[in-house]
Amino acid sequence: MDGHRERLEEEHRLALARLATLTSDFDSVVAASLDTNADDEHDPEGTTIAFERSQIGALVQQVRRHVAEIEAATVRLDQGSYGVCEVCGEPIGAARLGALPAARTCIGCAARTDVGPARRI
Repeated sequence: MDGHRERLEEEHRLALARLATLTSDFDSVVAASLDTNADDEHDPEGTTIAFERSQIGALVQQVRRHVAEIEAATVRLDQGSYGVCEVCGEPIGAARLGALPAARTCIGCAARTDVGPARRI
């Protein structure tokens, strides 16, 4: 399981670095919009700034969810349940864990439950 721990630690480090970059980008966009008289409704650039701010905000939320999933996977690793499907109790395949180290379900269960934004990885 050391290889899994190393992979989760690396994923966590990369996700936190991405989060820091996105947070900095978001702060820069907000600061830039404060320095202008942009009226989002009437200024053509205003809609671009609002869109960019919205996009970066959505990415920040996505990365935060990913960090939480990685941390949950680390807890499962510590508890000895890492790599076991939370739905059927069967092992999660090595290829799936290689592609998605924080996966909670095997590929079969993921295919059955992969609907909408509440899908389980």
